[in-house]
Amino acid sequence: MKEEGALQAKAIVVTSGKGGVGKTTTTANVGAALAREGEKVAVIDVDVGLRNLDVVMGLEGRVVFDLIDVLEGRCKMRQALIRDKRVENLYLLPASQTRDKEALDPKIFRAVVKHLIEDEGFDRVLIDSPAGIERGFQTAAAPAEGALVVVNPEVSSVRDADRIVGLLEAGEVAENRLIVNRIRPKMVKRGDMLSVDDIVEILGLGLIGIVPEDEGILVSTNIGEPVALRKERSAAGEEFRNIARRIRGEEVPFPSLDEASGLWQTVRRIFGGR
Repeated sequence: MKEEGALQAKAIVVTSGKGGVGKTTTTANVGAALAREGEKVAVIDVDVGLRNLDVVMGLEGRVVFDLIDVLEGRCKMRQALIRDKRVENLYLLPASQTRDKEALDPKIFRAVVKHLIEDEGFDRVLIDSPAGIERGFQTAAAPAEGALVVVNPEVSSVRDADRIVGLLEAGEVAENRLIVNRIRPKMVKRGDMLSVDDIVEILGLGLIGIVPEDEGILVSTNIGEPVALRKERSAAGEEFRNIARRIRGEEVPFPSLDEASGLWQTVRRIFGGR
């Protein structure tokens, strides 16, 4: 299993290509977990028109200004940033619900992220990328030095992620890591789901997280509290906290999975015999 150490990148895009794999949940939870570890973290929602990061974090009632307001100069950065009162040094910059992705200028967005890091003193900026590979993704990835590529153990998700990895590398986003989300060990063992080893071999990325399927995620999303911050014990919450620790360079063992691969022939056919 290919593993790599800490991420030096301060600007990190959370992406996948395919929608519905857990990018927003990952952004909220990894951001919260990094803040718990003492880092000053900003999470930015770039999914303009479909704003969800504020809801997942339970901060929707506090949104006054948004990312587009900052980009177009209607407010100052500090007016738009929302501080999460549950954990020190965690801030949200929400997306606009009333504009479309064409309102985002990659050059200006790059300057915004640079300002957060160099002038506002943020240790990390996590950028929640919209689904797809068009303008929204291109804007989200523009300031990124690294990426967390979120994948479900499904052939379609892995194929979309493979395209994203190529685009990241072409754009010289250098530090890219893999998070396998919603893994079900029993299904993997039966041969009904791709194994983590299969996915790592296909994508060629260093693994930084294996998040199990966990109903606690649904509960935390509905109540607006990242599972990484909840007191109730949760397998997914523990792994998100471990991902943050791995990003910071700690050697944390991955969850033990008794894996077997039953879909490898199908995968080889779809990916051209790799």
